[in-house]
Amino acid sequence: MALCCLLRPPRWHLRPPPLALLGPDRSLGTATKGKGKKKAREGCSLPDPSWEERLANAVTPLWRLPYQEQLQVKYESQRKILQTLASRLEELGIDAQKPGGLCCPLQPVVPSPVINGYRNKSTFSVNRGPDGNPKTVGLYVGTGKARNIVCVKANHMKNMPSKHNKVAQCYEEFISRSPLDSCILFHEGGHWRELVVRTTSRGHTMAIITFHPQELGQEALATQKALLKEFFMCGPGAVCALTSLYFQESTMTRCSHEQSPYQLLHGEPHIFEELLGLKFRISPDAFFQVNTAGAEVLYQAVGKLCQTTGDTVLLDICCGTGTIGLSLAHQVSKVIGVEVVEKAIEDAKWNAAFNGISNCEFHSGKAEAVLPQLLASWEDARPLVAVVNPSRAGLHYRVVRAIRNCRTIRRLLYISCKPEGEAMRNFLELCCPPDPRKKLTGEPFAPVLAIPFDLFPHTVHCELVLLFTR
Repeated sequence: MALCCLLRPPRWHLRPPPLALLGPDRSLGTATKGKGKKKAREGCSLPDPSWEERLANAVTPLWRLPYQEQLQVKYESQRKILQTLASRLEELGIDAQKPGGLCCPLQPVVPSPVINGYRNKSTFSVNRGPDGNPKTVGLYVGTGKARNIVCVKANHMKNMPSKHNKVAQCYEEFISRSPLDSCILFHEGGHWRELVVRTTSRGHTMAIITFHPQELGQEALATQKALLKEFFMCGPGAVCALTSLYFQESTMTRCSHEQSPYQLLHGEPHIFEELLGLKFRISPDAFFQVNTAGAEVLYQAVGKLCQTTGDTVLLDICCGTGTIGLSLAHQVSKVIGVEVVEKAIEDAKWNAAFNGISNCEFHSGKAEAVLPQLLASWEDARPLVAVVNPSRAGLHYRVVRAIRNCRTIRRLLYISCKPEGEAMRNFLELCCPPDPRKKLTGEPFAPVLAIPFDLFPHTVHCELVLLFTR
C-alpha cells in the first residue's frame, strides 16, 4: 500500500475558540491594550478587527503607514534610544551630550531595497486557530502568560513571501490528515510542532519540521518520516518544490543540531544564496540576515565604516556563516571569525574556500570562551577592527571585557536589532570609566556615529550600526 494511502482525514471538528482565549469584549486581550481603545470602540461601535488584522498589527504594526512614514517612526525610535544612552553615560560621569541630547550624530534610516515579501526565513507555529482547529499552522496572536494564544494563518502578511505560506499550507494539510495530534503543551502529549521555511533568491527552499517524539519508538518515528517525505515529494506537498526537507525530534522549545541533529529526509543538505557577488551555503540553523537585499546595503556600509587598510585585521564576532567577514575580506589582510553554531562555522569555511578567499580563519565556540584566549595572546602589530553582530541577548560580559582590554582594537562596530535591550548594557560596558573591580582596565570607547538600516519593513525594528572609537 502506498504511504499516501495511510494518511487519514482530520478527526477534529471546527468549533469557536474557547471563551478562555477571549477578552471581555470577545477579542484577544492583546489586541485591545489600554482602556482608551476599549472605550473608543464601545462609544463608536467600531467593529472588532479581524484575526488577520490582529496578527498584522501584532507582527507588523506599521503595515498601514506609507513607507516614508515608517522610516520616520523608526528614526524617532532610534533617536530616543541614543538620548537614553547619553543620559545613562552622563550618570557614569561621562560628558556624552551632543546636539539634540544624543550621544552621537544619528543619520537618517537607510531604506530597504525590498519592502514587501522580503523575509528569507519564517517560523510557523502549530496551535488552535480562531475556528478551534488545533492543527492550525500560522503565527501567534496573544501570549502564553495571558493564556490567550490563537494561531492565525499568515497568508496576508506583507513581510512574508508567498512561497513560505504555500509550504505552511501544505504542512497544515499533512498534519490535518495525520492521526497524530499537534503538540501544544509538551506535558499534554501530541507530536506535530513548528515549521521553519528558508528560501533564497536562487529559488531554493528548505523546510524544517520539528516533532516531539513523546513515547514513540524508532519504527513509528521512521513511519512518520517516510509519510512526510512521501507527501512533499510525490503527494500534495510536491507543489512546494522543496530543495531540502529536514526533520528534527525535539523535547525542548529550541534545540541546536548538537542537542538533536537535523535529519535530512530528502534533497540537498544545504541551500545557497548570493550576496555581494559571493556564494553562501546555508545550513538549517545557521544565522543569515532575513532580508538579503537589505543585508547587502548594510554590509557595504559596514565596510566603509571600518575604514580598513590593506594591513588591517578584521575581527568578526558572532559571524554566522561568515557573510560580513567574507564580504570585506578583499579590503583587509586577514579576517578572524567567531561563532557559537558549529554548523555555521562549517558553512563559513566552505564559503571561504568556494569563493577562493584564503585570508580568513573561523573559530567555533562561545565568544566568551574563544575571544578572551584569542586576544589575551594578541601580539600582532597590525591594526585590529572589530565588528560584532550578536543576537538580542547581546554580548557576554567576558566578550566586552576582552575587547575593552585589547589595546589594539581602536575601532568597533556594533550591529544590533534591539539596541534598547541587552545591547544597551554592552554600550555602557564599552564606554564606562575603567573599573579594576570588574577587570575593565582598558581605555573606554566613545560612540561617534549611529546609522539605522531598515531590514524589517512594516515592523518597528531596524538594525542599528553604532560606531565606537577610542
